[in-house]
Amino acid sequence: MEIRLDGRVALVTGGSKGIGLAIAARFAASGANVAIVARGREALDAAAKTIGAAAPGKVVAIAADVSRADEVARAYEEAMGALGRIDILVNNAGTSRRGPFEEISDAVWQQDLDLKLFAAIRFARLVWPQMKERRWGRILNVLNIGAKAPRPASAPTSVTRAAGLALTKVLAGEGAPHNVLVNALLVGTIASDQWVRAAERAGRPLADFLADMGREIPLGRVGAPEEFANLACFLASDAASYITGTAINVDGGRSPVA
Repeated sequence: MEIRLDGRVALVTGGSKGIGLAIAARFAASGANVAIVARGREALDAAAKTIGAAAPGKVVAIAADVSRADEVARAYEEAMGALGRIDILVNNAGTSRRGPFEEISDAVWQQDLDLKLFAAIRFARLVWPQMKERRWGRILNVLNIGAKAPRPASAPTSVTRAAGLALTKVLAGEGAPHNVLVNALLVGTIASDQWVRAAERAGRPLADFLADMGREIPLGRVGAPEEFANLACFLASDAASYITGTAINVDGGRSPVA
């Protein structure tokens, strides 16, 4: 089945690297115009060049810190000014942050909530009216499997992501009468920049590092960002017109909770 997004406009946060870049590239290759949002201008420009080289649509790179309300508002206005509307929102900003509960300060809790939960709330609130008015919208919240099955020493990320799961269900229920579909995709272990950095810190070749991680996964390997992006593209398309309020594990079978 060929999945197309011709004529659609998407905004992807955390869109300069890893999963976000793979999603933006897949959307663009499927015919969408795409705005990618991230903090680093250099990485953004490189990502936009990569996406644009392989896709016919328009790609807009917006530098913003989505943990700040004013920056979210500015990024939204820039995307609207460049692309005219937003049909698809992918809330993907944030990396895993975890540690023993008693060692996590209020500041760390607040930073995690601002980056992962409040960014999603603020972007969704901005795109919501236009999606309702057109009676077509897609919101995808990228979470992780800790949202369903948190482990010890997995805060603050697992707690923030669990809140994102609740947000997904709330928005799905409110959006359904207006054909605004809201779903969550839960990351297990996907090859990304954070694992590249972890391998470097451990002084190990990346391939060996990922191979060891894959032994904990029923499928026996770490996932590729493109595999994650394929499901995101499906859920963003008309082919997924009867799917809302779901939280799908993209984890090679790792999560103990379906």
